[in-house]
Amino acid sequence: MNPHAKLLSTISLLLGTTITISSNHWMMAWTGLEINTLAIIPLISKSHHPRAIEAAIKYFLVQATASALLLFSSVSNAWATGQWDITQLTHPTSCLLLTIAIAMKLGLVPFHFWFPEVLQGSSMTTALLLSTMMKFPPITILYLTSHSLNPTLLTIMAITSTALGGWMGLNQTQIRKILAFSSISHMGWMTIILIYNPNLTLLTFYLYALMTATAFLSLNTIKALKLTTMMISWTKTPMLNATMMLTLLSLAGLPPLTGFLPKWLIIQELTKQEMTTAATIMAMLSLLGLFFYLRLAYYSTITLPPNSVSHMKQWYTNKTTNILIAPMTSMTALLLPLSPMILTTI
Repeated sequence: MNPHAKLLSTISLLLGTTITISSNHWMMAWTGLEINTLAIIPLISKSHHPRAIEAAIKYFLVQATASALLLFSSVSNAWATGQWDITQLTHPTSCLLLTIAIAMKLGLVPFHFWFPEVLQGSSMTTALLLSTMMKFPPITILYLTSHSLNPTLLTIMAITSTALGGWMGLNQTQIRKILAFSSISHMGWMTIILIYNPNLTLLTFYLYALMTATAFLSLNTIKALKLTTMMISWTKTPMLNATMMLTLLSLAGLPPLTGFLPKWLIIQELTKQEMTTAATIMAMLSLLGLFFYLRLAYYSTITLPPNSVSHMKQWYTNKTTNILIAPMTSMTALLLPLSPMILTTI
């Protein structure tokens, strides 16, 4: 990809995200989302592979539909109430349309089918952007409109997202698809608590973005795209494989790692809101995700392939790894003891 085009796309991504998260007017928020969509498409299709082109077209069609719904929602709300402020979304039909639009942008069930396919057609770096940075503007809009949305609808979408994200991830061998279903499952956790504690949704998103970015950067370093390549990746970067197991277990939400913190706080908050049934279901469904994270960790650190040593070509080379991986892995594993300090922010 042309360096100038890549620079333009990156700057546009930052600009679009900044416009959306800092705007109070619906038209400005919509403009930021459109800039984001148009900026990420060249990054998805940069390899010129048919699968990448297909992923870019799928992404464009879904995001264009979601943006049109969001625009229609804001216009109909302005028509009914005379308000263009994001926090003044009060018209019931507009609230429903907005929920559908944001669910499409985030990949929540039942609008999730595009997300694994798009991630599978993208490079690891682009998949990282799609899983983290591209979800920040829609999450911000949800945060600003949380008081207006239907709690029952959000709870149903959250539980089904966590369930399907876990179930559909069980049968995958492609790592990008596994992380896509993991993302859908995490979105369910963020959505279920949105109405009751929006700040906790933001905290969960920040920690999810940290853990997912660490996983993607580690996998990008060892060039592992499927489970079979993870088996022999330990010969290339033994230390990175060992720390990647911690990252994967943190994504699964195992104590005493960082990923346990948002799940613990969400279940605690749901219990306070007398939603013990929903809390129990979410806790049980997280076991599905735990299974495929454990499988990834097992493949990366414990399993040896059924081949002779001479057949294993990926020998260890002393190449430099991304400088961000070390501090991000440390935060992914060790933030739970700092939870009292983190809790003061929400």
